[in-house]
Amino acid sequence: MKRDVYVFNNGTLARKDNTLLLTIDEKKHYIPVETVESIHFFGEVDVNKSLLEFATQHEILLHYYNYYDYYIGTYYPREHLNSGYVLLQQCQAYLDYDRRRYLARMFVAGATQNMLQILKYYQRRKGNLETTIEEILKLSEQIDEQETIEQIMAIEGNIHKAYYQAFNVILNQTAFYFSQRSKRPPKDPINALISFGNTIVYNTALSQIYQTQLDPRIGYLHTTNQRRFSLNLDIAELFKPVLVDRTIFSLLNRKQITEKDFQNELGGILLKDRGRKIFVQAIDEKLCTTVQLKSIAHRVSYKTLIRMEVYKIQKYLTEGCAYEPFVMEW
Repeated sequence: MKRDVYVFNNGTLARKDNTLLLTIDEKKHYIPVETVESIHFFGEVDVNKSLLEFATQHEILLHYYNYYDYYIGTYYPREHLNSGYVLLQQCQAYLDYDRRRYLARMFVAGATQNMLQILKYYQRRKGNLETTIEEILKLSEQIDEQETIEQIMAIEGNIHKAYYQAFNVILNQTAFYFSQRSKRPPKDPINALISFGNTIVYNTALSQIYQTQLDPRIGYLHTTNQRRFSLNLDIAELFKPVLVDRTIFSLLNRKQITEKDFQNELGGILLKDRGRKIFVQAIDEKLCTTVQLKSIAHRVSYKTLIRMEVYKIQKYLTEGCAYEPFVMEW
């Protein structure tokens, strides 16, 4: 399985014969190009035209983040699996409000079920989450009743608000008290972790879409507008609770990341280098972790599950197959 590469330091990335050469502080690191799916740049890394051509040839996406861990953009190589027919089907489904609303409902319903699975897991271990679970169950019953996508997103917002109330019960740490969601800038460590982790999952979903015939610019829950990509945001909704939130709970409860790993910066809270590396490594390990599905004979990684989700959406769009969103079974 191909892996993502994360570069935190400043340096240069170049092509060296048929491999990648990463140079940091005059130290050379050779990376076999066949093993790389995407590269995430958190430091200032210089690349040249030859490297971009090499990345295109090997279908490698380059994701860029700034000093504050905000996503800047992606070098998205020329699509190699273009299909005019699939693109037309995507556009037709977006313009057909009933079909678009159906997909939007499925994304929110699937994400909600995954949140509930996580809450039930911690209810068995810690307790005191019955009220939150009941509140989310009642809200989830309203998803299919909503007539507009804006109303569906409003229900989603209420579900997330209730879900986030459970974080303090699960963590039970004064240093990581979580009051409400804040993004730019994140106002506390939990918000910093959520935003950073979500961004990584958005870009992972984008990389998986690139390996299919779907166009990432056409989303259904998240409006297709001036943003470059939106389908990856839709798909990521299903996986953020499993990949990001579970990782946050695990790292903080095991004290692998502590309050010392955060700093105040420009009115917000940011991860320091040590915490950033630990967090990214944990999410990457989670993405590569294999699980067993009832519907498949062999184990598959979470990264593979994301790509499988893209194929399921494509089958709905092109063949009319009913779409059932990913819901964790463990």
